[in-house]
Amino acid sequence: MQFGLLLMIALVLNACSSTSPSVNYERTAAYRNTDHSSTISTQKGYPPATYSGVFQKPGELEPAVEFWRKTYAVWHRSEVAFHDDRYMNVVYEVMVLPGYVAEGLTSDQKTIVSQRRDFWKVQLAGLENKLRYNAPLNASDRQLIAKLQSSGHQLNKILNGASERVRSQRGTRERFKRGLEISGRYDSQFRKIFRNAGLPEELALLPHVESSFQPAAKSSAGAVGMWQFTKSAAKTFMPGNGRVDQRLDPVASAYGAARYLSYAYGKLGDWPTAITSYNHGIGGMKRAQSQAGRNFSNIVTAYDGPAFGFASRNYYAQFLAAREIASNPRQYFAEGVQYESPLGAGQYLAVE
Repeated sequence: MQFGLLLMIALVLNACSSTSPSVNYERTAAYRNTDHSSTISTQKGYPPATYSGVFQKPGELEPAVEFWRKTYAVWHRSEVAFHDDRYMNVVYEVMVLPGYVAEGLTSDQKTIVSQRRDFWKVQLAGLENKLRYNAPLNASDRQLIAKLQSSGHQLNKILNGASERVRSQRGTRERFKRGLEISGRYDSQFRKIFRNAGLPEELALLPHVESSFQPAAKSSAGAVGMWQFTKSAAKTFMPGNGRVDQRLDPVASAYGAARYLSYAYGKLGDWPTAITSYNHGIGGMKRAQSQAGRNFSNIVTAYDGPAFGFASRNYYAQFLAAREIASNPRQYFAEGVQYESPLGAGQYLAVE
């Protein structure tokens, strides 16, 4: 069987990458904390939509939320899940890497992951060809078919192009737990900032997705700090004298994030889209709404903008998963979490 070139796209977009250069904060729409019913309508074939706190949780997103719950709280950094990057409940294998596994992988460990990812690409491409030409199936083929069918999707739909959608994801249980510990220093102050801005206070949990609460985090796209602001976004939403990079100040950045999210919510009209804009930009999400409609599930499943890749599609699901874990850490970390002490007087305190 000839196995052609298979290209996996894993775009990693960073915080506030497409924000508007100038805004008028006074004209943003006010957020309303409405009492929602436990379930809302959803598309046929998916579980009912619910709310995670005040945040809408479409039934279509539950497979992705579950995937990120496992990534954050079940799979260790020594474990690598090989999965379909569109059908997030299709996990082909969770492999344990040999030897000691640090935060970063060695070149040998990266080679192992790459080879195993290629293995699954070959398996899926081969199965697709066999079914297309009615070739005999072996036991491995039948097991793979059963795994695909267990996702709840039609086999021909999910298998079509599956070899091109194989992605690997390392577990981050250790990193997420450390983020929970660090968050103890900032949680009350961050929540106060968002409450004072008239926003849902659980937006204070967004650094679990952005940086695992690492104050000096840096991305390849130039985003810096716990809240991962780019220079252009910081200039708009963190006005200052420019002498000090306020992106490295967690509390100053939290104020900036509150300004940004308030503005994004006013422009986009709902929290799933506004939160996703923290990754994909307000302009990008406006384009998504214009092409796919205002139903967020439709945007995630149907919108195919050139920069709307894996990271953007999954950003809101990651936030929901992080929120659920942080709201009930004992359920996910039975050994307990040793939270750091809250900030003291004069230590990056938010205004009372």
